Amino acid sequence: MYNPSHFHITDSASLQALMRAHPLGCLVTHTTEGLDANHLPFELLTHEDGSLRLLAHVARANPVWQQLHNGDAVMVIFKALDGYISPNWYPSKHETHEQVPTWNYQVVHAHGRIQIRDDEKFVRGVVGRLTRTHEARASALPNNDFAPWKMTDAPAGYLQKMLGAIVGLEIEVQRLEGKFKLSQNKQAADREALAQTLADTGQGQMAAQMQKI
Repeated sequence: MYNPSHFHITDSASLQALMRAHPLGCLVTHTTEGLDANHLPFELLTHEDGSLRLLAHVARANPVWQQLHNGDAVMVIFKALDGYISPNWYPSKHETHEQVPTWNYQVVHAHGRIQIRDDEKFVRGVVGRLTRTHEARASALPNNDFAPWKMTDAPAGYLQKMLGAIVGLEIEVQRLEGKFKLSQNKQAADREALAQTLADTGQGQMAAQMQKI
């Protein structure tokens, strides 16, 4: 992707944090049928040696797992905050009128090699990890009085049927590319005013990210 130096993020910890906070990734593949994209929740695993793996699953009815070969190059796109930026929000616009609309956003592209894992033990492990991660998040939501759902809550025969209807995916991550376009190329006064306007218009999370970066 086009990634000017002032938006280019190389800190691996920041990129991994975005991937974990926004785990619904877009898996981009180039199969025998051409380009394809599938939107899947991913679990990111970090090993002691620093290597990364992404785990996910697809419906067995989804042809993508049969159109790919083990070792094929793939890319997963993770997107966080995004929003329109009006020129009117920059103080300098009212002095020089030399500003134009733009869009701020944060994305990470994870490049790697995929393995198709059509075995029940792997699939069960992927579902277990995803369930524990996201049930914990759901339990922390305001006014959610439900106990976290567990795989053992489902009847054994039903769960076995559901697990048989999906296929596991494992991606060995070879490279992360991050782009946090948060007005770093603007003057300090414009950035500060923009962050305040975003906060005042209900976009406090983006304002906080701008101030953080």
